[in-house]
Amino acid sequence: MNLKNKAMEMVESYSDTAKSDAYYPTYHIAPPVGLLNDPNGFIQWKGMYHLFYQWMPFHTGHGAKFWAHLTSSDLIDWEWQEPSLAPDEWFDRNGCYSGSAVMKDDELILFYTGNVKNEEGNRETYQCKARSADGVTFEKLGVRIELPEGFTPHFRDPKVWKMEDAWYMVIGAQTTKEEGCIVLYRSEDLDTWTYEGILASGLGYMWECPDFFRLTDDVLLFSPQGLEEKGIDYRNMYQSGYIIGDFEEGFPAGKFKELDRGFEFYAPQTTEDDQGRRLLIGWMGMPDGGEEYFPTHDNHWIHQMTLPRELIQSGERIIQKPVEELKDLRVTKLIEQDTESFAGNFDRNIEVIMKDVEGDFTLEVYGYLSIRLKGERITIERPAMDGSGTEWRAADLHAPLEEIRMFIDQSSLELFVNGGEIVFSSRIFPDTERKDFRMEGKSFITVWELGSEKGVE
Repeated sequence: MNLKNKAMEMVESYSDTAKSDAYYPTYHIAPPVGLLNDPNGFIQWKGMYHLFYQWMPFHTGHGAKFWAHLTSSDLIDWEWQEPSLAPDEWFDRNGCYSGSAVMKDDELILFYTGNVKNEEGNRETYQCKARSADGVTFEKLGVRIELPEGFTPHFRDPKVWKMEDAWYMVIGAQTTKEEGCIVLYRSEDLDTWTYEGILASGLGYMWECPDFFRLTDDVLLFSPQGLEEKGIDYRNMYQSGYIIGDFEEGFPAGKFKELDRGFEFYAPQTTEDDQGRRLLIGWMGMPDGGEEYFPTHDNHWIHQMTLPRELIQSGERIIQKPVEELKDLRVTKLIEQDTESFAGNFDRNIEVIMKDVEGDFTLEVYGYLSIRLKGERITIERPAMDGSGTEWRAADLHAPLEEIRMFIDQSSLELFVNGGEIVFSSRIFPDTERKDFRMEGKSFITVWELGSEKGVE
């Protein structure tokens, strides 16, 4: 039996168990079984959105990853497809690692990193290509780039795009001096690639999951490892963020900004759709960030994606707005009122909108996570995953508070402040019987029940 068939056997055997878990999401993407991490190959092709992701179907730990595959016409309802890539060739036998998708000659083309390890644990890395004529079945075409001199085998996650008459690829890398960077390649045909040098460097010891795109200016998105905590900044094990710069002039490391301030957010990937929107989806997880303590292992699944977001540049900052399509998730309006002190009971599939906020406030969510505004600082706090006490993340407002919009989905919370100027993405694991939602502070609050089937405005 081939590996894809074995993976689908795991889905058939355990997906009912995973989906019966009280923490399994209602409207976010989660694996049918096993472990999910980096989003891959996010693209709109022939009118359909395609999203792939790193997938380990056989257990809830990391290992020789597959590419799982989903499709959607509306960014809300996603249909499971057969796995697109399995670790079954000499050049990817220890994992089909992250990558991207492009369109060429009416085909859907994938680029990914083939991971190989020998018995001593020494790594080899290859940048590989695959193609599909129907968007469902993919043919591997083999290695297109081998490891260049000057870099360790931590050399992965190709993101490809076309600019003018040429194709470009950025790859996350580590130099032999153990410095993180992004390297650039160029191609005329997606087969023969020329090394163009280091595009950006200067932070930490490894950069992962790079992405390049243009908004008002050029943006380089990536996930650096090895940054030291600085006050309210860089408090996660690893970060994800961006530099606004220039493709020709460079991307100064000193302009790096974190994209998300929550506990779990990593390896985001973007695409441009036929409406001209730059869309982003991220992994609501964190490498080495306490996932061994998540309570979903016993039900044969772990991790989920963020909701899709539209990216907009505002000066030197990137705004993340929940896509408009998410309003179609609204089923029933549960509350709409002015309040100075509020207490209610809600299931964990809701959208909360707070406007006309006056002064400081505190929200207590299911007796598990608290959200506080004091002055210009917004802070979220929850129990530490390892049971060692509490942990917190914070950000300072860039402008007076006008709106807070929050999506809660069984075991996750995404908090958008002032239309997405600040975003917190976090997993939450409250007692499954808790429904209490409490607020101290003045605002106009609206609460919607959300569902996986399209609802009403």
